[in-house]
Amino acid sequence: MEYRNLGGSGLKVSELCLGTMQFGWTADEALSLRILDAAFAAGINFIDTADVYSNWVEGNPGGVAEQIIGRWLKKSAISREKLVLATKVRGKMGAEPNAEGLSRYHIQEAVEGSLRRLGTDYIDLYQSHWYDENTPIEETLQAYDDLVRAGKVRYIGASNYPAWRLTEAIWTSRLHGLAAYRSLQPHYSLVKRAEFERELAEVCDAYDLGVIPYSPLGGGFLTGKYRPGAQTVSARGERVSRYFTPQNWNLLDQLDRIGNERGASVSQIALAWLLSNPRITSPIIGPRDLDQLADNLGAAGLRLNDDEKTTLDEVSDWKRAD
Repeated sequence: MEYRNLGGSGLKVSELCLGTMQFGWTADEALSLRILDAAFAAGINFIDTADVYSNWVEGNPGGVAEQIIGRWLKKSAISREKLVLATKVRGKMGAEPNAEGLSRYHIQEAVEGSLRRLGTDYIDLYQSHWYDENTPIEETLQAYDDLVRAGKVRYIGASNYPAWRLTEAIWTSRLHGLAAYRSLQPHYSLVKRAEFERELAEVCDAYDLGVIPYSPLGGGFLTGKYRPGAQTVSARGERVSRYFTPQNWNLLDQLDRIGNERGASVSQIALAWLLSNPRITSPIIGPRDLDQLADNLGAAGLRLNDDEKTTLDEVSDWKRAD
């Protein structure tokens, strides 16, 4: 397992990040604990979660994934400094009008909840889950800066930000001497390239932000389990049918070919495409069982050669699709 700096920071994270959106949803607690054990044993030190996971499930109030991680930390007795824990704030965590957003009020309330559920004194990477158009960016960044100074948060990051809002946030931090976003968590994969590549990639390059893509396997499409005529909804309810296009079927054919030549699965080649890009820090994998985890871990250390990467770049080119 390779370890990489998170953007321009000195923080070292594993080349694969374990996502936990499935904990308490498609993976019960017992299975989630086994996934955490196996991921850590394989060298993953980077775990990503969010306070709202998985409040869309009936009877799940949110915070469940954080609670599972916290109980795992206590049960496993792993030294806290061996892990990089990332969580997020923004989503609705209650019925009250201030129980969501990126206001100082909600951030201060939310961080205490996350710390309590995770069973830790600090969060390594605290991320804005998505932007809040109703709160001035200065207020959000000042609240984060206070948490960093208090030692409750070590780094801050953003997720699902458009380029102009991300740039505004960085400039605001520089202007006022506040803690600055060190990473971006974009929706990015071979079948979802345009959103990141149009503008966000250049912003990340210009300001040396770590890039930790979520859904790097396109909701399961890039595992190869979907073929023409297959079902259109994944086990998690994701509508993968949006990827059912002639261009993407051709992409799967090329992934099959390269995988056969390299002795790797379709998903491993899809992850290797990201890992072979120097601007990508750590794709977030979200296995819902141990078999999927084992397959994803097979991408660690796997890199594409120039011809393989060029082929996949060309067949998945969003400009051609546009």
